Amino acid sequence: MSKLLIDGQWVDAIDGRTIDMINPCNGQAFTKIARGQAADIDLAVAAAQRALNGAWGRMTATERGRILHRLGQLLLDNAEEFAQLEARDTGKPMTVARNDVIAVARYFEFYGGAADKVHGQAIPYLNGYNVNVIRIPHGVTAHIIPWNYPAQMLGRTLAPALAMGNAAVVKPSEDACLTTLKLGELAMEAGLPPGALNIITGYGAEAGAALTSHPGINFATFTGSPEVGVMVQQATARNHVPCVLELGGKSPQIVFNDADLDKALPIIVKAIVQNAGQTCSAGSRLLVQQNIYDKFIGMVAESFRAVKVGTPEMDIDCGPIINAKQYGRVNKFVTDAIASGVPLIAEGSLAPNLPQGGYFIKPVLFGSVPRNHDLAYLEVFGPVLSAMSFSDEEDAIELANATEFGLVAGIWTENGSRQSRVAKRIQSGQVFINCYGAGGGVELPFGGVKKSGHGREKGMLALEEMSTTKTIVQYYN
Repeated sequence: MSKLLIDGQWVDAIDGRTIDMINPCNGQAFTKIARGQAADIDLAVAAAQRALNGAWGRMTATERGRILHRLGQLLLDNAEEFAQLEARDTGKPMTVARNDVIAVARYFEFYGGAADKVHGQAIPYLNGYNVNVIRIPHGVTAHIIPWNYPAQMLGRTLAPALAMGNAAVVKPSEDACLTTLKLGELAMEAGLPPGALNIITGYGAEAGAALTSHPGINFATFTGSPEVGVMVQQATARNHVPCVLELGGKSPQIVFNDADLDKALPIIVKAIVQNAGQTCSAGSRLLVQQNIYDKFIGMVAESFRAVKVGTPEMDIDCGPIINAKQYGRVNKFVTDAIASGVPLIAEGSLAPNLPQGGYFIKPVLFGSVPRNHDLAYLEVFGPVLSAMSFSDEEDAIELANATEFGLVAGIWTENGSRQSRVAKRIQSGQVFINCYGAGGGVELPFGGVKKSGHGREKGMLALEEMSTTKTIVQYYN
């Protein structure tokens, strides 16, 4: 059974309660985790505050960077064990899990190198004054980690927070937290002082709510649904605590009639199939110009029919949905669409001899989706691709922006002028031209507009989010 990490020690939850961890490949419990509550959050926040007032708070940026570098190397040294834990938690194929480990290590390498390179500025002012603006940590940062990419999401928020000198309290998803707990072990081995990182497992409504509303935190970051994002923002606002929210998307892939279709095809299919579509930035809407619509949708359909779903060790295209609730939600989208008459153009297949009770869903391609249908603007968070046609550039932009989300967009065209025009008008935090995702891009600022959230993660901008400024005015005359 896994325990909580508080002040450098592995401990049971105060009340001793636990949560079963469910294997999404068979629906069966395979281990238990501690069920943290508000009292456990109190201890973790207090430990983080002590770390800020102690060894961690006194540590130089260079020393912090060295610890993060060591942690990145330890992740690579333990990559296979880490990947096995990630795959068991989430059901994702082993190749994807192994790539996730490399990405997590990269976060700690990147921010370890950046820790001592965040500079302030001197402001010319009145005679007799020296004015300097420096960056300082927020203090105690709260991290609510989702279940779809638990390892990657942890690295994405934790590494810049620690690089800037914050002390962290992490609440991973109760559905997938084993890699977070393993990273806690490696962080202590790398030399992170007690209290600089605390991990409280438990339910969102209990431990998560207690953390985001805690008066002792100074900053929060959350990735999840818009509905829960509102609750997080309301909770932090009561204590005037800022937060970064990444709340999902309904990202369009816009294919113009001059696009290189052979180049676009595998990338577009992978963008919805990867991780069983359980990706905030999944390219879940395929918008194709009318005069090539039938041709390209035929190509996509052929690729979809070749997609297979299986267990992690099968290491094929995608794994199961994470849990029974999400499995039911995705299935309802599919059955409702079929019942309403939306054409099902193609679907993938399940590998033979899958375990009974697993949350496996065939990837589905729907075509000629009506623009007012749920599939056109609501996030499914499963391997469901909605295809629609557009007439011209203006229509494409209008259709691409016709959702409440704005996280990522893909534009496929060989026309350079069109690339610039469309990219500027798409309401999205990231736009990719003749590519999509760019390998994860630790260096690339990431975040959304509209109901996809606010604030930025990744890149150097994350260091600004994880810190604030202090203006120091010295009179010397």
